[in-house]
Amino acid sequence: METEIQKPRIRILFIDDEVGFVDVVAKRMEKRGMDVTKTNSGAQALQALRKNDFDVVILDLKMEDMDGIEVLKILKRMAPDLEVIMLTGHGSEKAAKEGIQFGAADYLTKPCDFEELMDKIKEVYSTRR
Repeated sequence: METEIQKPRIRILFIDDEVGFVDVVAKRMEKRGMDVTKTNSGAQALQALRKNDFDVVILDLKMEDMDGIEVLKILKRMAPDLEVIMLTGHGSEKAAKEGIQFGAADYLTKPCDFEELMDKIKEVYSTRR
């Protein structure tokens, strides 16, 4: 009997302080076979990264406890090869472009299309492998 070879699940660390948004998007990602760890603050995200390995990080730029750029800098020091996609609200594209200078793979403007986010995740994941 042949065993089916399964593709590895993409491990996502989702960092955003909009809890409802994170819950909805994470549920859709999980239905697509992704393994999603949800955090609602920079501090929670850093703690999760200390305990687990991730392939891709989805990082909101504007959070209450820590600035997204600050979180990005720490993430990249902890895991330099980690792929980070930044999410930014309308009007903060300048900050998102700054994030790319600090090692983010790319950014999307909120609200972003779910399929566009999925394509971006797959794109940065494929460059990592």
